[in-house]
Amino acid sequence: MAAAQKDITVLGAGIFGLSCAYACAKRGASVRVIDPAGPGGGASGGIVGALAPHTPENWNPKKQFQFDSLIQSRSFWPDIAERSRCETGYRRTGRLQPIADDHALDLAEARAEQARELWQGQADWRVTRDQDGPWVPPSPTGAWIYDTLSAHIHPRLAIFALAQALKGMGVEITEDGSKQGRTIDATGAAGLGALTERRGRLVGAGIKGQAILLAHDAGPDAPQIFADTLHIMPHVNGTVAVGSTTEREFTSPTATDAQLDTVLTRAEAVLPALKGAKVLDRWAGLRPRARSRAPMLGPDPDIPNRYIANGGFKIGFGMAPKVGEVIADLVLDDRDTIPKGFHVTDNW
Repeated sequence: MAAAQKDITVLGAGIFGLSCAYACAKRGASVRVIDPAGPGGGASGGIVGALAPHTPENWNPKKQFQFDSLIQSRSFWPDIAERSRCETGYRRTGRLQPIADDHALDLAEARAEQARELWQGQADWRVTRDQDGPWVPPSPTGAWIYDTLSAHIHPRLAIFALAQALKGMGVEITEDGSKQGRTIDATGAAGLGALTERRGRLVGAGIKGQAILLAHDAGPDAPQIFADTLHIMPHVNGTVAVGSTTEREFTSPTATDAQLDTVLTRAEAVLPALKGAKVLDRWAGLRPRARSRAPMLGPDPDIPNRYIANGGFKIGFGMAPKVGEVIADLVLDDRDTIPKGFHVTDNW
């Protein structure tokens, strides 16, 4: 008996691909996901998992989209956990940032005012001086920014749970297979490279990042820390991830090197509690960054019935719930809800 025809084929089982598959399957589409590396085989198989907003100022469609997606995450990830009966590592414990000097303090206070207007009472950005304990980075001003829009995820647990949820919904996830129906290309850095080659000019590229995973239990209510440009992420399984580097030139996309040792040294300076923690994993991979720096979404201008969902870069997990939604709008309903600046042609 021949296999049933699929409405949608998703190429790529990273966070964008799986989220698009999930949004389409929830609306009743028959979906197949194809990825030779399997779920999370690329950048989505990393270890950090920061879900963090842009600053609440100079508001634009990208910031609004990310805000909406982070709010949507509050139901998206619990739904995935319920469907899959698997832990995702999603926790809404906020983010703490030390304030370096008086100028930064004034800026933080102004942004707190903006957040009250822009975040519509759904999240808070505030300056606090009431912080102590081993999970508090030192602050030269004695003040910190704390926001409640930020959350964090355990990327590998989250990808596994999302894949299990999809399988429970009848979605086929395979390492090879034929493309049927409309196609969503969510192939990450490799896909950006192929588009660049096809166009003969830069569309996007993979930017290497390195991160490190430590054995340290910060506790269930610990916020993520952003200090000295580092994301320090406490995970539910008693680990802490620190990342990452940003490398445009490299010899190997997946090899770690001395740059990661520097990351660890800086993290220990930010949080002395991490000193001596056992190193569990050292990760490196290519994050897909579109030329515009925003996610790249919409129809492929050259190929009928083919759509692109790419360019998550460092904020793919935070953007993914909303990305899946707008791609499903387009692919299933021919309705374009993609914000200005996110269209594929903005990178063309």
